[in-house]
Order: sequence, then C-alpha cells, then structure tokens
Amino acid sequence: MMDIESIKEKILEKDIVKKVFVIILGVYLLALNYNLFLLPNNYVIGGTSGLSIIVKEIFGWNPTVFLYITSIILVVVSYIILGKKETRITIVGSLFYPLMISLTEPIANFFRPYFQFDNVLLLVIVTAIIHGIANGLIYKVGFNTGGSDILMRIINKYFHIPEGKSVLILNAVIILLGGFVFGLNQIIYAIIILIIYTKIVDAMLIGISNSKMFFIYTKEHKKVKDYIIKEMQTGVTLVETEGGYSKKKDYMLMCVVQTKDYYLFKEMVLAIDPNAFLVINDCYEVHGGHRRNLPFI
Repeated sequence: MMDIESIKEKILEKDIVKKVFVIILGVYLLALNYNLFLLPNNYVIGGTSGLSIIVKEIFGWNPTVFLYITSIILVVVSYIILGKKETRITIVGSLFYPLMISLTEPIANFFRPYFQFDNVLLLVIVTAIIHGIANGLIYKVGFNTGGSDILMRIINKYFHIPEGKSVLILNAVIILLGGFVFGLNQIIYAIIILIIYTKIVDAMLIGISNSKMFFIYTKEHKKVKDYIIKEMQTGVTLVETEGGYSKKKDYMLMCVVQTKDYYLFKEMVLAIDPNAFLVINDCYEVHGGHRRNLPFI
C-alpha cells in the first residue's frame, strides 16, 4: 500500500536549500510590499496583515508587534489542533513574516519617496503585482505564511467548509471591516488587488496556458485522426468509450494542440464532421508524449 505521508515528507524535503532561499525571497518581498504600499495606504486585503492595519487605526497598536503576537499564537494553536505535520508548512513563513517586516521597515522608509504615484490605480496595480509575485514564490515551494491559512485549516477541520470558501469568508469579513474603518474606496482597491494578485499566483503556480486539450467524439474519427497525425503533426490517443444511456461502444479522440492552432484545428474538425462533439480545456503542462519539431510549430 502506498505510504502517502512518506511521499509528502520526501516532496517537502526535496531541494530543501533552494526552497528555503525561495521562501526567504518571497517573504522578503511580501514584507517590503506591506511596509512600502499596504500599510501607508491602508490597503486591507485580508489576513492578519489586514487586521494589523485595522487595529493600528482603531487602537493605535504597533502593527509589527501585533503580527508577532498573532503569528506565535496561531502557530501554537496550529500545533495543538492540526498537529506537527500540518504546522510545519506554516511555521517558517509565520515566523519569518513579522521578522522581515521589522527588517524591511527602514528600507521601505528610505525608498517610499521614490514610489509616489499620482494615479491611484497605478499604485494599486503595482501593489497587487508585488503581492502576487511574493505569494507565488512561497506557494510554489509548498509553504505559506500562516495567519489566515491556519485559521482556514481549522475551520475546514471542524466545520467541514472547503478551504477555498473558508479563506474567502475570512478575507471578506476583514475587507468589509477595513471598508468600515477606512471607507468604501478601500474595499474597491482591495478587490482589485485580490483579482490581480490571484491571477499572478495562478500563473506562477500552473503557468500560462499555451496549449489546448481537445476531447473529440465524432463519427469520422478515422478522418480526424489522419488530419491530426498528417497535417497537425502531433500525436493523438483513441479512447474506447461506452454510451451512458445507449451502452454503444465507440472511440473518442484526445489530443493537445498549441493555442495558436486552436481556431483552425477546431474549425477543421467541424468541417470534417459538423456534428462532432468537442470538449476543450486549457492545458498548462504536457509531460512525455511525442511531437515532431517542425519549423512552423
């Protein structure tokens, strides 16, 4: 029987020196972005960093001290409730983040006069890009910065709410609270930052789709297969199928084509068989298989 935990251990320990370097770089950028843009402009985009900006405004608390305290408390809670293995992927980021905020504060203070934007939207976009790159680096090596991620896992464990929905609820509450404290404009800025940041993180984690995967059900599968092999110069797989209702056995074609060939390929398949049934998905990575390296590809 496959030992899942053992495989997880090996994945986390693989290239550990490189991963630590990437985490430090990601957390450094995250903290610099916090001191340079988020905190001075009161951009509350969720998480404990968003809460630190709110409590600073309401109670006058030092946001860095607040982050140190909440990070330590959440790591301890995570260890007690979620266990050692779950805590391990959060502890590095949780402790590094407030430390890096302390270290980057004088750097941000020095560079802040050089990062003054007349256009608020441009400021929001720059903030979102840096935030997205920083988190993308951290998530790409399988870690996170704790905070709301720990709360999300606890909510998921006890209330069985999916992690994606948990983080959405938590961040929505914090953003709305930030809007109540700082005004409606800040909610709009936070939403723009989150949209851009999410797109950047997705692009860093799974890449930008440069191919399309086609699942083709056609009565003319031999003609379509010949076109794919001879004209598109790429591989194709015939998948034996059975109709869910009719129980009739047939074949479905599966192939991957480059995005630039998407429109022509789709139209050619429909020209061969106007009644063809197509399912088309973005394809971010292709491993293995065979494709002829032609000049026009």
